[in-house]
Amino acid sequence: MRLLEAGGHPAVYAEWTGAPGKPTLLVYGHYDVQPPDPLELWTSPAFEPTVRDGRLYARGASDDKGPSSIALETLAAFLAVEGCLPVNVKILLEGEEEVGSATLGAILDEHRALLEADAVLSADGGRWRADLPSIAVGSRGIAALEFSVTTAVKDLHSGRYGGTVPNALHVAARLIAGLHRADGSPAVEGFLDGVEEPSEAERGGLAAIPFDDDRYYADLGTAAAGEPGYATLERLWYRPTIDANGLWGGYTGAGGKTVIPNAAHAKLSMRLVPGQDPAAVTAAVARHLRRHCPPGARIAIRDGHPSAAYLVPGDHPLLTAAEAALAETAGRPPLRVRNGATLPLSDIVRGRLGIDTVMFSFSTADEDFHAPNEFIRLSAFDDGFAAWVALLRRLGRQSPADYAGFRR
Repeated sequence: MRLLEAGGHPAVYAEWTGAPGKPTLLVYGHYDVQPPDPLELWTSPAFEPTVRDGRLYARGASDDKGPSSIALETLAAFLAVEGCLPVNVKILLEGEEEVGSATLGAILDEHRALLEADAVLSADGGRWRADLPSIAVGSRGIAALEFSVTTAVKDLHSGRYGGTVPNALHVAARLIAGLHRADGSPAVEGFLDGVEEPSEAERGGLAAIPFDDDRYYADLGTAAAGEPGYATLERLWYRPTIDANGLWGGYTGAGGKTVIPNAAHAKLSMRLVPGQDPAAVTAAVARHLRRHCPPGARIAIRDGHPSAAYLVPGDHPLLTAAEAALAETAGRPPLRVRNGATLPLSDIVRGRLGIDTVMFSFSTADEDFHAPNEFIRLSAFDDGFAAWVALLRRLGRQSPADYAGFRR
């Protein structure tokens, strides 16, 4: 085992390459997690794993320490019981996935020979439902930016100056609201460039997925929103989004403080679909904000770390083998679904190493990752161990001719 560094948090690397003539898989997971805040909403301490009602609660339990543990423990069991693995394996546990894999590209460039593989098998990515065998064949990309609005040279008394000067929070709020039209569609010129409509085959695939709109929104305690003209799963998997992730400024402490804030700040993220260029999307949103910033206000914009959307080739041999392993262990063929979130690794690895990624994670979409009381179902470990074993054995039985399609 060794650490791979490129100026950020290091990645953890290990390998077992004692299977000549067999494919080499780069098994991926990440050890970093989202902040646990707000801590007061956790039923048990965020970093003290606690089992309740068939669930393991902790920050990172589902994203991504539980799924990564399934992969690692499966590999350890093979080595403990049989003394070898069915295929060659290189393990890469990243430490910056939650901040857009900021230095992963540099790590791949610097250690290209070490990380050479035929395909990536990712323990990150998630499944759609615990009771429905599925495999994610794509994920949305992401772009992000933060902007600050400044009006006067300082905070001003709302009695002495109210009604005569712009309020930075009002300006920021209007800029955010102006990113969408009244019907919920994106108002940013150029934002939808390159986006394709779901095909009839894709819509047919969505129709085959059991999905209850009413239950979906009832469980969330809210109502439908978003771009009109598309079903919920289409908006979740096939359409891009713009979201405000945070807005702050002025006084937020206890009691009142009657000021007109001279500065306000906001964080935005854009989830992207195939056909969108993250840099072009970020530039389009920045242009929109600058164009609509009113007189008397100044805006400063800082970009984040973008990642393009990803689709694994539908006939990729590793995808085919993963589907067969799930059918074997779950008792029925899995449905192909997409992931509305982002797996930066997939786009980065395809660009830097020229290899594809298959997501083989057993976290589930409803397990509150990024929120208080994140959990993973204990049943996910049983499901995951069985499927990982079946997949590795299946790959180990294949002939060299079957491996030819791993590389495109």
